[in-house]
Amino acid sequence: MSLKIYLLLIGVPLAFGCCAQFLVFSALKTFGAIPASSMLSGSEVAKALLTGAGIRDVTIEEWNGTMGDHYDPSGKKLCLTSTMYHGRSIAALGVAAHECGHALQHQKNYVPLNLRMRIVPATQFASQILPFVIIGGFFFHMSGLITLGIACYALLMAFQLVTLPVEFDASHRAKALLLQMGFIQPGSEVAGVTAVLNAAALTYVASFISGLGNLLYLAMSRRGNNR
Repeated sequence: MSLKIYLLLIGVPLAFGCCAQFLVFSALKTFGAIPASSMLSGSEVAKALLTGAGIRDVTIEEWNGTMGDHYDPSGKKLCLTSTMYHGRSIAALGVAAHECGHALQHQKNYVPLNLRMRIVPATQFASQILPFVIIGGFFFHMSGLITLGIACYALLMAFQLVTLPVEFDASHRAKALLLQMGFIQPGSEVAGVTAVLNAAALTYVASFISGLGNLLYLAMSRRGNNR
């Protein structure tokens, strides 16, 4: 396989992913330093948004684990890192509201979220075996293992594809809730929340593109080995 194809399928998505991460870092740094006019913390806003939506069975926790800010639908927990939990910045409110958006999706039986929840166990298993499958397939030149690797990547791609509407919809709900309840003001605060959430969403797009590049690279490598 030529160097050009490798750079196109692997290098370009990697560069795009790095740019996406930089935009997230930049947005969080910028708007994490600007206090919201409501002067409420991320956890306070999250509690108010959940209560306003009639959601009373979701707990809000300060999270110190390996994952970042997230909503756990199985445990009905909204987990915020210390910065977002205690922070009173525009970024903190945007992130907290985004996770509330996922809780609202769960309450409303949002189809893409339900689908993502169903395939999580399979994707976790695929992620665990994928490195061994790929290394073994290329090291021992076993097309069967490479085929299994392609199947694993295809499953992960399906998960990432379903994740995109889940994340974009949660961000849309977040901005609407924050404005509706008066926690952010039209103008610079809305623009700040939008910048933070758009940058975060871009990382999911980058992950999808990277996975697609890896999947195509494996498929082309397998076809080359079979010649």
